[in-house]
Amino acid sequence: MDLATIIGLAVSAILVIAAIVLGGSPIMFVDPPSALIVLGGTIGSTLIQNPLADVLTTAKVVGKAFSAKTPSTAALIDEIVTLSRRARKEGMLALESAPVSYEFLKKAVSLCVDGVEIGQMREILTTDIQATSVRHKRGAQILLGMASAAPAFGMIGTLIGLVQMLASLDDPSSIGPAMAVALLTTLYGALLANVVCLPMAEKLKVRSQEELMAMTICIEGCVGLSQGDNPGAIDQKLKSFLAPKLRDTGEKKAA
Repeated sequence: MDLATIIGLAVSAILVIAAIVLGGSPIMFVDPPSALIVLGGTIGSTLIQNPLADVLTTAKVVGKAFSAKTPSTAALIDEIVTLSRRARKEGMLALESAPVSYEFLKKAVSLCVDGVEIGQMREILTTDIQATSVRHKRGAQILLGMASAAPAFGMIGTLIGLVQMLASLDDPSSIGPAMAVALLTTLYGALLANVVCLPMAEKLKVRSQEELMAMTICIEGCVGLSQGDNPGAIDQKLKSFLAPKLRDTGEKKAA
């Protein structure tokens, strides 16, 4: 699990709720019609803009914001170097039974074991990277669309509440509920956009960059495996993807 995402959502929720409670009764901030306008409108707008399959897939993609399945770059490089040492000692076929933790690396190693030509292997794996990038971008775009729609429907709810209020000025008892709809829809829309949708879209972009980097490292590492490069050379080549500080740490550990 990604603690940063969970902590961020928890802190945002706690601080908003605390501000509401300290300012008075929290019941006054609960208004089902306002929630229906914002949630229903945002979901409806999202379905209009995107195919149903893409919207359903986004729910799965959003799960990446809460998970940290992509291995760390340093750990992935160590695993590839370990595989290269094994291939150098026991032969490429020995990698067929070697434990591999990352699914994309497993696919790349399988292509190496099968003796796929380097250019074709790079093409196959690069196509996989491009398809993954498109899926991630699509999920982020849908979340950004929801972030735009939520405040808009908040304003629509505000207008609805103002119309209801102006239409019932002769009945003072109905002004309060109408004002609640007018103001709370704007609040709900702003919270949905700025606490949920926008941060999730940005986290998906970060997750996508991390995964694409890991996949690129796998490609370059397996190209070195196929060429029979020295494990030390593969190690140095892949460490170019690391920040200088991390490269120094890895070299000290190896020493």
